[in-house]
Amino acid sequence: MNQTATLCNVQLAPHDLSVRTRQHRRGQYQRVFDERKRPIRGLWIRNGRYYAQLTLEDHDTGAKGVRRIPLAGASTPAQARKQLEDLRVGRRKGALPLLKQTPKFSAFATEYLAFFAQAKDRKKASTMETEKHAIKQWKAHLGERRLDKIHPIHIQNFIARRQKEGKAARTVNLEVTILRNVLNMAIDHKWILSLPTENLRPLKGKRRKRDLVTTEQIDRLCAVGSEPLFFQKRLAKDDETGHPLVNAQQFSDYIRFMTYCGARMAEALRVRWRDVDWKQRQLHIGTDGDTKNHEYRTVDFNAKLEHHLKKMFARRVPDSEWLFPSPRRGEKDAPAKTFRESMILARMASGLSKFGFHDCRHHFVSMCVMSGIDYMTIAKWVGHKDSGILIGRIYGHLSNEHAKRQAEKINFEQ
Repeated sequence: MNQTATLCNVQLAPHDLSVRTRQHRRGQYQRVFDERKRPIRGLWIRNGRYYAQLTLEDHDTGAKGVRRIPLAGASTPAQARKQLEDLRVGRRKGALPLLKQTPKFSAFATEYLAFFAQAKDRKKASTMETEKHAIKQWKAHLGERRLDKIHPIHIQNFIARRQKEGKAARTVNLEVTILRNVLNMAIDHKWILSLPTENLRPLKGKRRKRDLVTTEQIDRLCAVGSEPLFFQKRLAKDDETGHPLVNAQQFSDYIRFMTYCGARMAEALRVRWRDVDWKQRQLHIGTDGDTKNHEYRTVDFNAKLEHHLKKMFARRVPDSEWLFPSPRRGEKDAPAKTFRESMILARMASGLSKFGFHDCRHHFVSMCVMSGIDYMTIAKWVGHKDSGILIGRIYGHLSNEHAKRQAEKINFEQ
């Protein structure tokens, strides 16, 4: 009891009071003074660190409040004052750095995918699948890093890793573009002010030269499906009785249709008979708006296309509006989903192992170029929005080679 009383009655010496006061003030904000001992408005210091005091408006609620913002790297009043002025300028321009914690990339990327899956102008399913795959790669690389902590070095390391894994330059460039899409949405939401991909140049890759598929090869691919070469969704063995492809005629029609009009694989499947204008001799592709650039286009009939459409119309399925109706559509009319399985079997049987659906479109454009049709017209037919610039860059050499071959046929001995 006496010991407790003694402890309670202990009095501090004057210098002990001074120590206590300094310790108490050590955690408080104190004003910063200029060289003339005048307080600098809006500038404070605490525990040796400078802070700027600003009145800010909350982006979400519009409410205004006073915030003290730490000034990183400022070690003198002059440096702190300079940063304070920069923040004031940024406030007037609406370009202040975010003053609250940003979401992690993984969570925000998931939000990005969910938004576009439900958006009114939603992206195509194939585009969403591509973005999902790329974002999965970015999530694995960035981990739990927050949006404002993504720097160019992280992107450069990702590019280096993907190249080391043997990914093509085009693939890596596409993955960087998808990251940029996600971060552009973060800018829209005011989570970041600028892209860490700025001034990042795309990788230069060697464009694979696509061999021109000949008319004879396309004829062979179309004809082979009707030959007895297949058994239970594979090539028949020597001791097995082969059969034609179940959808041999429809597969052949599909290949020739794309070859004669330049439609993309998915676009061709969604063409209806009402899209064929027999009177104007025109074919409309993408009238549902579900094309690569979300616009429909018109292809004027050429002789091959018109003849092929008339043959298809003569044997069309009477209860379907589609050029290529699904064989399993039931009561609901629907187009075929894909001919991929038939393509795999047909190219194995024909020996055209590298033939793909896009080769049909490539053949169409190539034939147009070698026929002397201007690039702008070809671009309109195939749905390019660049007035033929891409056609000229990729296919222009065909025009020159064709002209040279024609020149060699000139006979001055007649």
